[in-house]
Formats: sequence, structure tokens, C-alpha cells
Amino acid sequence: MIRSGTVLPARRQDVELHTADGLTLVGELALPLEHDPVATLLTLHPLPTHGGFMDSHVYRKASYRLPALADIAVLRFNLRGVSSPRGTSQGTFDGGDSERFDVAAAIELAEFRELPHPWLVGWSFGTDLTLMHGCDPSIDGAILLSPPLRYSTPDDLARWAASGKPVLALVPEHDDYLQPPEARERFAAIPQAEVIGVDGAKHLWVGEPAVRRVLDEIVARVAPGRSPLPTTWDGPLGEALHTD
Repeated sequence: MIRSGTVLPARRQDVELHTADGLTLVGELALPLEHDPVATLLTLHPLPTHGGFMDSHVYRKASYRLPALADIAVLRFNLRGVSSPRGTSQGTFDGGDSERFDVAAAIELAEFRELPHPWLVGWSFGTDLTLMHGCDPSIDGAILLSPPLRYSTPDDLARWAASGKPVLALVPEHDDYLQPPEARERFAAIPQAEVIGVDGAKHLWVGEPAVRRVLDEIVARVAPGRSPLPTTWDGPLGEALHTD
């Protein structure tokens, strides 16, 4: 049985991202062990001032499972000024403004590595960064986990609407900031956006059932035909580069 702390095999590489304003950000790229990836997740973590970092649990579990279970590459990194066991990214938190350079650096790394079909996956604050700074020609689409729509503006939504790129918002029933009824109203500004209310879930997606639901929904969009993910693994286990 795949449990909360299970680490499946992958090629795990420490990476550095270099921003246009001269900072070095630290992260990890997890790739399928024996195959080229079929798609790529560029993850943007929750609010640093409230404990968000590259090891926020949904992203950590995505990197532990998806390369092996779905041949999906997962990039996790610390936004500017954020620390984790991997290290500390240079710079300081800027409320979503200078973080535009962090988002661009992640997209640039995917282009340089020729990682296929990159999708931005934002969680909480990371959803605002996705909406504000992520509508890039090279990005296939956006997946938003617990979007608060706190920093992003109607102009940002209009930009995604005009792009025609797919946008999926997973909104917990008991979210602290934006719940499904209001989310459907506000995301109506993006005609192609799909808003899924997740019964029983909360903003932080605590618990294995919530994580499984998130990962299944992600895989269904970025690698159709590979979800639902299996819940068991009978091969060798992998090893995380860093633990918390």
C-alpha cells in the first residue's frame, strides 16, 4: 500500500533556478527512473509567511509518486527568501510582485531541460502567482489548488481567458478563503476554467484521501489515461534527497 511517507523510485536532482533579477533559487527535479517524462509539473508553493515551501506536503508527495506512477516530472523549488532542508533561496518575500521572476525562472528551466508539456500547479499563494505571472506561451495550462484570489486581479483572469489555455481550480468545500459557490462565480471570467468543489476537503488538503484526490485530478489533466493512480506498489522503493 502506498502510504503518506512512501517514496517511489525516481531520478532526483538538486537544481538551481536563476532569476532575471540576479537571484539563485534552490529546488529539486524528480524525473521518471527509466523513461522520458510525458508531462511536467512546475509547482508554486503556498504563502511563505504562513509556512509554505517546496516541501509543502501535497508537492512532496507528488514528487514521491508521480514520476513512478504516471511518468510525470515534478519541479519543486523555494520561492525567493524561503528555506527548507534543500537550502535557502536568495532574496526576500515580495508579496507576489518580484516573484514574477521566480515563476519565469521555473518556466525557463523547463525550456532549457526540454521538459515536455509543462503545467503550472499553484497552491494557495502559488495560485495567485500562476494567475498573475504564469500565462506564458510555453505553458500548457494551470492547475489551482485552494485558490484564494487574493493577489490576482480581474485583468489576470482576463489574460488567461484570452489565452484559451485550460485552467482547473480544485476548491475545498471548507476552504478558509474561497469556497466552491463563490469560486464558480469568480472563475466565470475564464470561460474554459473548470471549477471542482471537493466535498469534505479543507484549504491545506490534510489527510491521504484529500491528497489522492488532488493527485488523481492533476494526472487526469496532464497525462490523460493514467488516472486514477494505483494505490499499491510492488517494486523497489526510492529514497528522498531531503526529509523534514
